[in-house]
Amino acid sequence: MRHTKQTIKIQDVAQAAGVSVSTVSRVLNGKVDVAEETQARIQQVIERLGYTSSLAARSMRGQKTNLVGLIMPDIAFPYAIEVMKGVNRAIAESEYDLLVYTTGDIRKHGTALHEQQYVSLLNNSITDGLIIVAPAEADFVSAAPIVSIDPLAMNPNYPSVHATNYQGALDAMQYLIGLGHQRIGFISGRTELESATRRLNGYREALQRAGLPVDQALILAGDYTTETAMRCTRELLALENPPTAIFASNDQSALGVFQVTRELGLRIPEDLSLVGFDNIPDAAYLNLTTVDQFIGEMGYIATKMLIDLIGGITLVEKTHQVQTELVVRSSCKILEKTK
Repeated sequence: MRHTKQTIKIQDVAQAAGVSVSTVSRVLNGKVDVAEETQARIQQVIERLGYTSSLAARSMRGQKTNLVGLIMPDIAFPYAIEVMKGVNRAIAESEYDLLVYTTGDIRKHGTALHEQQYVSLLNNSITDGLIIVAPAEADFVSAAPIVSIDPLAMNPNYPSVHATNYQGALDAMQYLIGLGHQRIGFISGRTELESATRRLNGYREALQRAGLPVDQALILAGDYTTETAMRCTRELLALENPPTAIFASNDQSALGVFQVTRELGLRIPEDLSLVGFDNIPDAAYLNLTTVDQFIGEMGYIATKMLIDLIGGITLVEKTHQVQTELVVRSSCKILEKTK
């Protein structure tokens, strides 16, 4: 038996109901200027033809889709997976379903313009609200609520969830300095993100508080990816006076440091101390000292905030900060003083 796939269109609904396409559209969009009898007839046709499977029809019946959107630049990264775990936990406790939207690569469509397009696509018709991870845009035009995780701006024009990035970086650096390290390399994150800027500021501040110089040769521009961190590590270790420790601005970058040291026959921590940031599961496997920013908890909190906004509940605080914590493992050593 041959099966043919037939898509029910709005024109089919209009024809079966004996009304115009614009009338069906007005009913789908919740307009109140259509007679109740006509609305009822259109709804019956929609259900009979199978058009009820569409999100638009679901929205028509209750003015809600009960669907929350999650926009992420790349779901393959461990950071993204941890965010989704937290979001999923909040979704499981709610009446909502989750729609994940990704471009697959931040370098593919990571601009503010593209982000606004994604918001317009989802939040003006499909979803009741959106969670956006690491957005570059500080303001959005949207028909439904938005909550961001780790946005570009410290105080964007929408609710957001941040970690205490500055304090976390300060704690990591003070730990390394306390072990006797004075030449500490730093691999930064995506320069357009507030988190990367504040981690760099924490790095600088720790050196200044310790009376140590800020050597620009030790600060290299990363982008939170392993590949870029590998290039940065090679450059740092090729310096005439290389660092005795490296602070990578996220664990994904720290993995790049691990790979390069192995290629060069170096050992961590015997030849190089290393600290990361995030505390993804791989960090524990590698015994990496890192800063836990409780990524899953940020995803959970952001989702709960969004669900409150969808329900008409006013948030007590527009910005929620999650306190970071230094997790000490075995990737650093006390630096012996040279005579």
